[in-house]
Amino acid sequence: MKKVFITAVFALGSLTAFAQEEQATEAQDAATEAVAQDDFSEIAMEEVPEAVTAMIETNYPGATVNSAAKNEAGHYKLEVSLEDGTSGALILDEEGNAVEQ
Repeated sequence: MKKVFITAVFALGSLTAFAQEEQATEAQDAATEAVAQDDFSEIAMEEVPEAVTAMIETNYPGATVNSAAKNEAGHYKLEVSLEDGTSGALILDEEGNAVEQ
């Protein structure tokens, strides 16, 4: 009976160690992805494609675009302020489709 108990303790202990290792790997991958998305260079509003500005006008009427930036992948990051005082950033592709962060 002691051998069964000791075997069960070791089995549960090893499963816990593997679970902790997997979480650390996922956190490191997420941090690497976040850094990759921050490679935006500021651009003038005139350089933003018409499809992107049309998407903002359609989905966020009355919104003001404070700044625009573009990365090497062709994604646009726009800092937008809404009429109710809230603000945020949108990351869109050249066709005006949202890019997941």
